[in-house]
Amino acid sequence: MTDTRRRVKVYTLNEDRQWDDRGTGHVSSGYVERLKGMSLLVRAESDGESGSLLLESKINPNTAYQKQQDTLIVWSEAENYDLALSFQEKAGCDEIWEKICQVQGKDPSVDITQELVDESEEERFDDMSSPGLELPPCELGRLEELAELVASSLPSPLRREKLALAVENEGYIRKLLELFRQCEDLENADGLHHLYEIVKGIFLLNRTALFEVMFSEECIMDVIGCLEHDPALGASPRRHRDFLTKTARFKEVIPIGDPELRAKIHQTYRVQYIQDMVLPTPSVFEENMLSTLHSFIFFNKVEIVGMLQDDEKFLTDLFAQLTDEATDDDKRHELVNFLKEFCSFSQTLQPQNRDAFFKTLSNMGILPALEVILGMDDVQVRSAATDIFSYLVEYSPSMVREFVMQECQQNDDDILLINLIIEHMICDTDPELGGAVQLMGLLRTLVDPENMLATANKTEKTEFLSFFYKHCMHVLSAPLLANTTEDKPSKDDFQTSQLLALILELLTFCVEHHTYHIKNYVINKDILRRVLVLTASRHAFLALCALRFMRRIIGLKDEFYNRYIMRNFLFEPVVKAFLNNGTRYNLMNSAIIEMFEYVRVEDVKSLTAHIVENYWKSLEGVDYVQTFKGLKLRYEQQKERQDNPKLDSMRSILRNHRFRRDARTLDDDEEMWFNADEDELEDGEAVVPPSDSKAGKPGGGAGEDEDLMDPISKFMERKKLKDSEDKDVLGKSSSLSGRQSPSFKLSFSSSTTKTSLSSPPSSASLHPGSPGSPGSPGSGAKGMPPTPAAAAAAVTTKVGLVDYPDDDDEDEEDVAGESKDENPPVPKKSKLSS
Repeated sequence: MTDTRRRVKVYTLNEDRQWDDRGTGHVSSGYVERLKGMSLLVRAESDGESGSLLLESKINPNTAYQKQQDTLIVWSEAENYDLALSFQEKAGCDEIWEKICQVQGKDPSVDITQELVDESEEERFDDMSSPGLELPPCELGRLEELAELVASSLPSPLRREKLALAVENEGYIRKLLELFRQCEDLENADGLHHLYEIVKGIFLLNRTALFEVMFSEECIMDVIGCLEHDPALGASPRRHRDFLTKTARFKEVIPIGDPELRAKIHQTYRVQYIQDMVLPTPSVFEENMLSTLHSFIFFNKVEIVGMLQDDEKFLTDLFAQLTDEATDDDKRHELVNFLKEFCSFSQTLQPQNRDAFFKTLSNMGILPALEVILGMDDVQVRSAATDIFSYLVEYSPSMVREFVMQECQQNDDDILLINLIIEHMICDTDPELGGAVQLMGLLRTLVDPENMLATANKTEKTEFLSFFYKHCMHVLSAPLLANTTEDKPSKDDFQTSQLLALILELLTFCVEHHTYHIKNYVINKDILRRVLVLTASRHAFLALCALRFMRRIIGLKDEFYNRYIMRNFLFEPVVKAFLNNGTRYNLMNSAIIEMFEYVRVEDVKSLTAHIVENYWKSLEGVDYVQTFKGLKLRYEQQKERQDNPKLDSMRSILRNHRFRRDARTLDDDEEMWFNADEDELEDGEAVVPPSDSKAGKPGGGAGEDEDLMDPISKFMERKKLKDSEDKDVLGKSSSLSGRQSPSFKLSFSSSTTKTSLSSPPSSASLHPGSPGSPGSPGSGAKGMPPTPAAAAAAVTTKVGLVDYPDDDDEDEEDVAGESKDENPPVPKKSKLSS
């Protein structure tokens, strides 16, 4: 199978009747068990998808395959799904075509195998009974008969095929064009109208072999002449030939030495003109009627780009004249327009060929040439150069970045390519700034770290961003700085505001994606203060852009930024804008409140204190949202912690012990308790994991004896014991002896009872909350199992499964109250030991 492979491009026809490139691979034919028949297989050759199947198509005996231009095979896989294989070599196309014809039992010399017939059995039998379609003699008197024959054949696929074969085999097109010339000389209007219908019908036959004859150099102008005489226009035919020969001029900006290439360019332009201007709109015809015409133009363009790319002399002359200072403006204008058209044609190339195309242009010096062009005064030339630049940035941002970093070593900042782009963005004369929006998108692509490369030797991100902030950022921010010298924008017209909004959008992008570069620039140049001047603009979209810029900075939670904001009181213009907005419930109102809400929710302590200390009097009256009261509460809590550092450290201890561990994760001891079978436990025995019964430090003070309850204890307390059992246990707490009721097997330690789950036989007191109590890691001593009396003395208290930070105050009050009371376990243990 390897021997039969041929390099091909796979195309599919999209909904817009344009061919989409699906990739390059090697085609083969063979029997596929799953499809139960001979099939065409195309496997990808690209590195990323090596060996992947691009196409697997069974050669259906009833599918119509067409061979076009010696290297194309086109067919319809299903309704509205057309496929094409473009072969690199004619030999490969011929070999696969023979395989297809062999499966369908056709002669390989034909260019089309057959078409699906959607006719009734009776019509099919009638048509099949006649071996071929006989055309009337090509004479003036028989034109009406021929026009009727063509019109009657178009609805039937089989009759269309027979008609196409008859027209092709008999050389009928040239005979018809000879009659056209006679009719024009005789001014035979009826004959010209019949010829219009006949030629239009031949187009609808959708056959490549006929197109190649009609679009040949000697025939195409007469074909266009036939289509001028539409009967609907009466005696006023269109003058398409006059336009093509007199108005439309073919300008060879660089002489093309290859006559075949020149002829292909002429042919493509004229066929495109026929499709766009001469023929009726495609919606008039049946679906897929002109698919072959679309394919003809598409593959012509691919061929033109390939031939121009291979002509080294042509490209060398092109770029030499573009960069030559002696070239006059008109000539350079033509050269730029040609280069733009050349780049637009390249979009039809497959990815590998497109890579080679742009590498060739880069090697020829397209970027220095664009730098010269962008410095010209002609608006149309600059617009064309911008389009070319967009093709290059879209293809390879790294190539553009590498060029501008190299040129900065030789040129001044003013004439750097990126600075020229920025200046054109700033100086866009369009009231809607259409060109500026396009250029801003290109700049955003160039400064986006996501498409920057990193290698072992160098990091493109570091190098390019250092270059950009040193040589280009001052040019970008110049309009912003010039317009914000006062408390209000100097110019507040719509076009200026649009431009400043674009610049702010790019700066906001930089804040999000660049690190210390933009931070240093914002702080050193006091950019944020200047930006916030724009909150006073009468254009709401610009004021919101300024707020968005500040919101992105606050969202980074960077203390360098926060200190800069506080030092310069940069919340002042925001508060002023909020108050000036009044009670209007609009986007400005929501954006400002959301900014303060973010500071509150994220508990940005430095900004919270700054806002409350400086702006509380202005904001305390806002009560339709709780944001500002919440900020004041945060501030007061923060001050309380600062005034009572011991209390603050105690809260942190509680949080560390009670909330840090993932509640979903069980330690080994907890797993042991849950895995234990309740029936295996001895009646009356309090079940406690060994690690939870630890010796406390004797002599521990009240501060050490706080109840740092282990979360598993709280989980067990959540199990609601029956009231009767609780009362029974409590009633017997002083006199219970012997075995406990089997229904009560767990004893708990809570913040209210302060009774230890277990104690060693020593006389040392164990206080819950000491380092040896449950929940206090670090205690190594293991406790002994408790006696039944000690277990019965444990009083259970219902505790929620989830503790919230707000509960800390209540816990601390309990701890403080307990330290004053006598410790309950001490007399119980004395009683037990006695």
